[in-house]
Amino acid sequence: MKLRRDVFQAIADPSRRAILMLVASHAMTAGTIASHFDSARPTISKHLQILTECQLLKPEQNGREIYYHLNPQNLKTVADFVEPFQKLWDERFNRLESVMKKYQKK
Repeated sequence: MKLRRDVFQAIADPSRRAILMLVASHAMTAGTIASHFDSARPTISKHLQILTECQLLKPEQNGREIYYHLNPQNLKTVADFVEPFQKLWDERFNRLESVMKKYQKK
């Protein structure tokens, strides 16, 4: 039975978020990614599988190596979800800042 995973399940794990941060700047092989962690290589492979299933990573074969690239388009789902909360907190911090400025003047 194949589990259906979504982007939010994928980024719920701190190791998977760390993998996304690693490949954000440039593509890496599984071995290179695994070298940044204390986890066993099969554990990292499972994380890569989940990130690939959710299409947060795109594997690209180059000779015998598979390079994992970040797929920022699917991260947009997360950004779209977080955006209203960010606006809400920005408004609250702006109001707090104006209150603080009034008390500083006194």
